[in-house]
Amino acid sequence: MEEEIVARREKGGFWVGLAAVLFYPLTAIVARRVYVGAEKIPRQGPALLVMNHISHLDPAVDAVFVHRQKRVPRFLYKESLNRAPILGPIVSGSGQIPVSRGSTAAGDSLKAAHQALQDGKIVVIYPEGTITRDPAGWPKESFTGAARLALQNDVPIIPVARWGTSQIFDGYAKKFTPFPRKTITHSVGDPLDLSAYRGGNTRSASKLREVTKIMMDDVTRLLGEIRHEEPPSAKPGDPV
Repeated sequence: MEEEIVARREKGGFWVGLAAVLFYPLTAIVARRVYVGAEKIPRQGPALLVMNHISHLDPAVDAVFVHRQKRVPRFLYKESLNRAPILGPIVSGSGQIPVSRGSTAAGDSLKAAHQALQDGKIVVIYPEGTITRDPAGWPKESFTGAARLALQNDVPIIPVARWGTSQIFDGYAKKFTPFPRKTITHSVGDPLDLSAYRGGNTRSASKLREVTKIMMDDVTRLLGEIRHEEPPSAKPGDPV
């Protein structure tokens, strides 16, 4: 009988299991989950998930989303989280990728993300770098780190939009509204074909900006579909 690979869950170890014990109930209490196109997440092998960022709650919710697809996500996170009492050991112990912003070690995070992809892992990245400051929650300026990963690794590049977390926790307004229970929707797009951009100089600034725009345009389109709204006619700010 042919081995059923799809049904297997990627092993995560103790810290991933602890994160699941904490995050599954937390996200279930405050929100109903709706997943659209989740079958497009590969059940094995590397992939780069490119997502919008609207709330500090996103990583916990997105981790559960990816874990429910039987995969262990690798996020890029602020190195300062390592010093958090509970979250610190979880993020470091579960193989997440620290980012030391403004330091000489900042580039090491991309190297670690490259290595994770080469090792067959799923990497989740928020090209905006931090939660959007757009009052309506649309994606804004994005950095080109995701494009660098996309061009230097021949792996599926999958756009994913998520909506609903900012209605629970608005980080800029410092507003936490867990009840009434909200709906959080993830919508997964088709893998992007970036083969035309992988030749030549993959470090070209103009090429990286163009690829960043392609990725974020697709994320924005998916977000519009979730919200049943047309995205702003003015495109999100140029990548930086």
